[in-house]
Amino acid sequence: MTTPAQTESTEAKAPSTVVLTDVAAQKVKALIEQEGRDDLRLRVAVQPGGCSGLRYQLFFDERSLDGDVVTDFGGVEVVVDRMSAPYLAGATIDFADRIDAQGFTIDNPNAGNSCACGDSFS
Repeated sequence: MTTPAQTESTEAKAPSTVVLTDVAAQKVKALIEQEGRDDLRLRVAVQPGGCSGLRYQLFFDERSLDGDVVTDFGGVEVVVDRMSAPYLAGATIDFADRIDAQGFTIDNPNAGNSCACGDSFS
């Protein structure tokens, strides 16, 4: 017989914030270097709008807001405000530079529906 303290969970925990791929981190780092500033971080937010109800915003920001969740990915800080964090938990941000896709992409397991252009979700 095992007690709850002896039982070990083998379930993988879902990330509690966004995940930035290595390729995306390299692109963000290069863009920040082009700006010539070392105080910028990538801020990812969710705002009302878009054809599906919510849309993603990615931009460089030097501000720190109360409740921000900051995660470091190889020297690149990604910041998510506390209101957006639940919508973005477990989302993966990647960067594509192919003929069929260019720019940052977000794979969000929390999105129930998304629009055809991929800029908004519900």
